[in-house]
Amino acid sequence: MPGLPRINLHHPVLSVEAGDEFMEPFHLAMQGKLGKQFVVVYEGSIPDERKNDENGGYWVALGKHEVDGEEQPFPTADIMALMAPYAAAVIAIGTCATWGGIPAAAGNVTGSMGLMDFLGENYRSTFGLPVINIPGCAPQGDNFTETVAAVLMFLQGIGPLPEFDSLGRPAWLFTDTVHQTCTRGGFYEEGIFAKSFGDKQCLVEIGCWGPVVQCNINKRGALNHVGGCMNVGAPCIGCTMPGFPDNFSPFYTKPPGTIVSSTTSKTTGYFIRNLRRFSMMYANRSVIWNRNNHVPSGWGHVDEATTLQKVAHYFYNKIQFMHSVRPGAKPRTHKPSKEDMEEVKQQ
Repeated sequence: MPGLPRINLHHPVLSVEAGDEFMEPFHLAMQGKLGKQFVVVYEGSIPDERKNDENGGYWVALGKHEVDGEEQPFPTADIMALMAPYAAAVIAIGTCATWGGIPAAAGNVTGSMGLMDFLGENYRSTFGLPVINIPGCAPQGDNFTETVAAVLMFLQGIGPLPEFDSLGRPAWLFTDTVHQTCTRGGFYEEGIFAKSFGDKQCLVEIGCWGPVVQCNINKRGALNHVGGCMNVGAPCIGCTMPGFPDNFSPFYTKPPGTIVSSTTSKTTGYFIRNLRRFSMMYANRSVIWNRNNHVPSGWGHVDEATTLQKVAHYFYNKIQFMHSVRPGAKPRTHKPSKEDMEEVKQQ
């Protein structure tokens, strides 16, 4: 990107180097001797390695280090703890790294946690930044690259610090709920809900938590702006939220809140739906068809409006064109007010 320096990526899967050569920049960064600004991107939850103190094992490791004169696997939690004080920014990618995710669910034996829990609320990078969180299981790729680009521009001094919410999420990406941007939201408004998977209506009553989940998957899509859970018929299970998975269990079951929300939507939606169908009926008729009281379609019979519907539409039109001229009608003449007459006399 223009204005940004060359970026060196050190990733265990993508790097050409291996072994000690691959681990060298990590060891230098942990000692504060790398000589360059660096950003740590952490993926996956952080298990509590203290649980292994008694048996001498480890949960997750990257490379090796010397312990009591012997080479041992280097736990990634320890690497993170040593690198964080020297990092220009620390970014957690994915729900496991941000909040703990499935490995941190109730009953887990690893004591797993998110990066924010691990480093603590007082952590600040060398640029004064707390942990930046980009949740998702899996995280949306464009959300990650867009956030990283914005952060790098800030670190380079050519852009402002992006706006983050109180949990360190990019505010422009994780403020709106799934429901607010869902293509099925109109069905909810009219009180129409899917009864089984594959139905096109709102998925709330078959386990969708979209109304309370902050995520932009419907707008951005899963890959290359294509797909996304609700776009392809899958209910939202809250995978971007700190409470996932426990607070959204059991999956694919009607959330308790629907007792109030869905019932209200069905009640109000009944009236809204029928009012809209009435307006749609006239929106589907041309001026000529209204004049002839007949729709000349060879595809099927179109019922004519009843007397009651015609009367209702008459008053509807009166309101519609109350402050404007109806198409085809003569412009209204302006009757001068007393103020206008007085002004003319004075002139």
